[in-house]
Amino acid sequence: MPRTHDRPSTAIIGAGISGLTASKMLGDYGVPYTCFESSDRIGGNWAFGNPNGHSSAYRSLHIDTSKHQLSFRDFPMPDSYPDFPHHSEIKAYLDSYAAAFDLEESIEFRNGVEQARHLDGAGWELNLQDGSTRHVDFLVVANGHHWDPRLPDFPGEFAGESFHSHHYVDPRTPLELTGKRILVVGLGNSAADITVELSSRALENEVTLSTRSGAWIVPKYFAGKPADKFYRTSPHIPVAWQRKFVQVMQPMTAGRPEDYGLPTPNHKFFEAHPTQSVELPLRLGSGDVVPKPDIARFDGHTVHFVDGTTREIDVIIYATGYNITFPFFDPDFLSAPDNQLRLYKRMFRPGIPDLAFIGFAQSTPTLFPFVEAQTRLLAAHLVGAYELPDPAEMEQTITADEQKYIGHMQNSARHTQQVDYFLYEHDLRTRELPAGRVRAS
Repeated sequence: MPRTHDRPSTAIIGAGISGLTASKMLGDYGVPYTCFESSDRIGGNWAFGNPNGHSSAYRSLHIDTSKHQLSFRDFPMPDSYPDFPHHSEIKAYLDSYAAAFDLEESIEFRNGVEQARHLDGAGWELNLQDGSTRHVDFLVVANGHHWDPRLPDFPGEFAGESFHSHHYVDPRTPLELTGKRILVVGLGNSAADITVELSSRALENEVTLSTRSGAWIVPKYFAGKPADKFYRTSPHIPVAWQRKFVQVMQPMTAGRPEDYGLPTPNHKFFEAHPTQSVELPLRLGSGDVVPKPDIARFDGHTVHFVDGTTREIDVIIYATGYNITFPFFDPDFLSAPDNQLRLYKRMFRPGIPDLAFIGFAQSTPTLFPFVEAQTRLLAAHLVGAYELPDPAEMEQTITADEQKYIGHMQNSARHTQQVDYFLYEHDLRTRELPAGRVRAS
């Protein structure tokens, strides 16, 4: 396709963070596009109460990345924002971002893509929510990966009520959670927040926290500053050395999980996602939360744990992560079993040159600038300033990058999309974009 002079018509699925950033960048590069959004508003996961059901935000949610790391590089967050903004402030920030760059003019609301079919040769046929059909040259998938709850399967039958943290709003919704015996399963950031909220003595709950793998707890502040302001991986020093340094420093700065009564993690620091929480160690240390290891089985209201102990439980909240799902693709065409999705530079599928994915990664320590870096590469590709390598080389690079970013991590569905933002951005800016320009020329 002679993209420099005949830029491809492009469809973007989703108007969350990734879809908005892709829209802005494609507009900057003069690529014709339409963004299809199933909801009546922008924001995706950060649109609290989103009618399309894709928001996992609970009423008390504050983002765990500080505004200093989170801001778009070309649209900083307001100075008036706190270090760790509330979800309503993130939504307002995205609204102002969309307004500043007139992004809503190219968004079709309440008109999501229900089916995307790859045409023979090239291009896409899209069946839309309003019953119409569109044809485009290029498809950008930005529907997010934190909306399809992933649930564990334990032996036995539980006689109480249970739900996934995706559906948690507050202590009154979806259930009245006062005076209850509650078990939270998981030890990620959402599990920590929900456990802290429900373990307030004012709610008169008995809260138990169960974890299979354990987790390292990191503070949000260090030396009076947001802790992530001190985090920056260098591409010029072996990553294994940097990882070893923080593994040594972690117990000195934040202690060990055993200090709070949690099980010893079955991994070293940075071999799985750490959990950011100021309050959870205090709740554990105050006896407001009872820590337990993994669940062995259910027997009515009795939960048996692998250490041989039991607890009587009324409600279970599963904070156990999400599946990567593409409801608009035929599963035989493309799916992500166990969240495995091999993508070149976490964006391109070898053998499908007219398809790109934006935001399908667990980027440490920040997402917004990561998505900016991806969309810059995407836009350069769509105007002919960057060309992909052949599929065989792409597959080799995918394997090498997976070893680089997740080779040291626990083998689980939770870590299949892990990247380090600083290493990733440096690679795209200093190696991949220049190499792609050479291929394009």
